[in-house]
Amino acid sequence: MLETHFHSPVTRRRLRNGVAADHIDAFADWLHLQGYKPTSIDNGLTSLAAWTDWIFTAGFTAQDLLPRFEACKAAIEKEQRVPYSRGPNQQSVTAASVFIRFLRLKGERPLPVVPPSATERWPILGEFRSWTRAHRGLTETTLDVYEGILAGLLDALGDDGSAYSAETLRAFVLARARPHGIERAKSISVEVRSFARFLGVTGRCPAGMEYAIPGFASWQLSSSPDSLPPRMLSADSCSGHAFELRDRAVLLLLARLALRASEVAQLKFTDIHWRNSEIGLCGKGRRHESLPLPQDVGDAILLYVKTAGHRCRYLRCSLRYWLRVTR
Repeated sequence: MLETHFHSPVTRRRLRNGVAADHIDAFADWLHLQGYKPTSIDNGLTSLAAWTDWIFTAGFTAQDLLPRFEACKAAIEKEQRVPYSRGPNQQSVTAASVFIRFLRLKGERPLPVVPPSATERWPILGEFRSWTRAHRGLTETTLDVYEGILAGLLDALGDDGSAYSAETLRAFVLARARPHGIERAKSISVEVRSFARFLGVTGRCPAGMEYAIPGFASWQLSSSPDSLPPRMLSADSCSGHAFELRDRAVLLLLARLALRASEVAQLKFTDIHWRNSEIGLCGKGRRHESLPLPQDVGDAILLYVKTAGHRCRYLRCSLRYWLRVTR
């Protein structure tokens, strides 16, 4: 019962007169059974009352809960709420979502229809992902980014690669890149070019169609890459804190071998071949390369290993700390 878990008579009356009246007793008991603390139940029901008040004031009924939930959410995001005034807020939206989930679990509302994924709508995207993983070495995260643009390409041009032309591909890339900056435009060009290369290799479109995709130049306003100043590379820059041995080894790897921050962060002790004085790296495109291990870098790593006692497999670094200091 609502009275068992909630003691404000005014708010109880608001809830019993609102659109949630038929289920409010069962909802309060369900919150208790789910392990919510009394304070959380009190705050949640108070926030829910603000939401049901908004539904009732707008003239909607209990049958309009699902569409009006989105309407209330949009109104909250659009209008700035006056502090200390009665009305729905973000906590009300959270409480309403929990209430709607309760109704669905009880069978009072249908479960939401999950829209098909991009690969379900366009099976060719699944083939592209498999081909790209096998032949181009791209990660799942990168392929997820590609999928958003390529789904738009298939929606606009269809999945019949033989019907593609240089003009339609260029028009699509230019239209999608127009609202964005230069870096995002270059990314869109790379994504469509990779898909066109896949279509050509698998015989779905004429070979060489990827060369029709325009590039986006940005050298006019480009600047030199950021680098650590000399004072950060001195021996004194690593002293005075608990991780000075580790950070000295990291800085030497960055400065002497010009490694990327991600390559240093993923470097394992087993990647260092001491007998050959080499370091094995897995760079972009999952390409495996070997670089010479200078004496001073090897000495710094050995000193850190002896002190750390192999407490971790990775030679991780506080790169965020160094970037913050150099700004």
